[in-house]
Amino acid sequence: MTQTPPYLQNLNAPQNEAVETLDGPVLVLAGAGTGKTRVLTTRLAHLLHTGKAYPGQILAVTFTNKAAQEMKERVSHLLNGAPVEGWWLGTFHSLAARMLRKHADLVGLSSNFTILDPDDQVRLLKQIMEVNGVDHKKWAPKAMIHFIDRWKDRGLTPDQINADEAGDLAGGKLPILYRLYQDRLKAVNACDFGDLLLHMITILRNPAHAEVLADYHRRFKYILVDEYQDTNVAQYLWLRLLAQGSNNICCVGDDDQSIYGWRGAEVGNILKFEKDFPGAKIIRLEQNYRSTNHILKAAGAVISNNGDRLGKELWSEAGDGEKLTIRGLWDGEAEARWVGEEIEQLQRKGWSLNEMAVLVRAGFQTREFEERFIQLGIPYRVIGGPRFYERQEIRDALAYLRVIAQPADDLALERIINKPKRGLGDSTVNTLYAYGRAKGICLHDAIMDLTQTDELRPKVKTTLMKLLDDFARWRSLVDSTPHPELTAQMLEESGYMQMWKEDKTPEAPGRLENLKELVSGMGEYDSLPEFLEHVALVLENQNDQYGEKATIMTLHGAKGLEFDAVFLPGWEEGLFPSQKTMDENGVKGLEEERRLAYVGITRARKKAHVSFAANRRMYGNWINAIPSRFVDELPEDHIEVQSDSGLYQVGRSQHWDSSGFKPKAPAPKRQVHDRKVRAEDGTVFARGDRVFHEKFGYGSIINIDGHKLDINFEHGGHKRVMDSFVKKG
Repeated sequence: MTQTPPYLQNLNAPQNEAVETLDGPVLVLAGAGTGKTRVLTTRLAHLLHTGKAYPGQILAVTFTNKAAQEMKERVSHLLNGAPVEGWWLGTFHSLAARMLRKHADLVGLSSNFTILDPDDQVRLLKQIMEVNGVDHKKWAPKAMIHFIDRWKDRGLTPDQINADEAGDLAGGKLPILYRLYQDRLKAVNACDFGDLLLHMITILRNPAHAEVLADYHRRFKYILVDEYQDTNVAQYLWLRLLAQGSNNICCVGDDDQSIYGWRGAEVGNILKFEKDFPGAKIIRLEQNYRSTNHILKAAGAVISNNGDRLGKELWSEAGDGEKLTIRGLWDGEAEARWVGEEIEQLQRKGWSLNEMAVLVRAGFQTREFEERFIQLGIPYRVIGGPRFYERQEIRDALAYLRVIAQPADDLALERIINKPKRGLGDSTVNTLYAYGRAKGICLHDAIMDLTQTDELRPKVKTTLMKLLDDFARWRSLVDSTPHPELTAQMLEESGYMQMWKEDKTPEAPGRLENLKELVSGMGEYDSLPEFLEHVALVLENQNDQYGEKATIMTLHGAKGLEFDAVFLPGWEEGLFPSQKTMDENGVKGLEEERRLAYVGITRARKKAHVSFAANRRMYGNWINAIPSRFVDELPEDHIEVQSDSGLYQVGRSQHWDSSGFKPKAPAPKRQVHDRKVRAEDGTVFARGDRVFHEKFGYGSIINIDGHKLDINFEHGGHKRVMDSFVKKG
């Protein structure tokens, strides 16, 4: 009797089936925490151990180079240290590049072609735009490259772009620019990352080069693909072409964790696997080795509301564990306080900070948690991006504020003197600095002096004089205008907000949200100097490089990670699910948001806390929110509600229609900070009162902070004024 190889002995039945079903198309639906990586590496080892294939006959595709290296090391370990050299293991781009080096001449390149980095792409397209009379200030080259990259992700060549695809991008000229860009790349023997797959698809599809495809069909006896749910159209097309030979393709993935649609991933690739590969075997990995059953059942109940999924039900031998905590709080500050207190309690019980994470839907949410953790002395790390006050757009806004507060702040003025672009080059700044050093004066004063002379070109002088005039005007408003309002005014009048509004890159919306959150958060401080002092202290508060830290990150960044305790704040309609995502993508967008909720819950091993605020200050306004529909979808048997009375009632209430996409009825009113205030003349003001202001006209009180009233004026927008300046209207 043949002895079972050691690497097969500790697999559960579905894992074993996924490893030993070597021939024919196989889709392994690997739920969160079900041992996906183990199955992949063991399957590779089994192919080699049984002699079904040599390393060079296996194509194994991962999404990161790190994953490829780890897979190689694990397979070698399973085979008792035997070397596994010569196989085709790597990312889509690295494998496609390896192929293209061999066949570059078939698409007009030499084998030593250069692969451009993103900066080179932008620079090249900018040159082409200038030659063809396209205004690169109106149509940012970086944004136009983004659209070209998305076309390549969909496997579209310039010939396949129609007018509807292009819209008014670059004045309707983007398809022409795309063609010229591709021609220029070939002329300089270069390609970008998107071309690596696009060129290979072009070659493999071309009947004139049929022998190339036939050669790869003979070469690759087995194909393995990791994270199949995250593939884009181009990756899908490339894989299908290569798999047509042996038909021995094994894709591992989880349709419930497809959360990268915004960068081109198509969940439809995994959903139509059986159609693409008739007779395919579907193997479901459902035994979870990470979480307890309450966590898994709660996540499963939420994701079951998605229509487009293949379906599976996770379970664990770890027992039921603790139920999910549902916590409703009055506002965002209370939410941050509660999370901080819960983390401190867990610390006192011996839990490691390294095993606690706060997972937010949007980057701007991190500010309140960062500030609360600093106040409590909780060390933390922000993964996937800089801390809130260290982000580029926040640093820029703070530099503007520092110059308003202190004209002699040379570093701040230098940072934003050409943001947004004002046509001031390095030579101008160097001239100003040289003059300032010679005279022993600051950059601001150097500008004042030189704009009164003929040292600078007239256009430069006009630009600099306007900038100083702007700062003088903003500085004159410091004592009479609430600092959040002044900051919002400064960001608009400087053109800085407009710069990001016109930026079409994926990062731009998040930067705008962060700037609005900055303005919103400033209201917590009495003056601009106090706020700037607070920020300086925050930036100086650098946590030790070593030691335990709690993690703050976005839900998107958390995929693939796990923690003992997970906090999921901000589960409110419009924030999560994102209103922007639903507006742009409809039900498809809603389902991806729900998959994001599923990913968030299943990051938790032992504890999962979901929270929402009934009243959240966003972008300077108080928003009265209702809990996310995802909260309503959590099953009663697996949750514990700790919300204050009146904030939340358990169960999928009457809020949503049968599709879960539209509210059935107006959102129920929720308790808010409804304090009243008595002005010096005896008038009592309450939230909701209609009032009149001599300058701003009529409006309604939306929040009360001592004798300061936040008022939404009918024609003046949101303002904060003293109660003595308004009358009941």
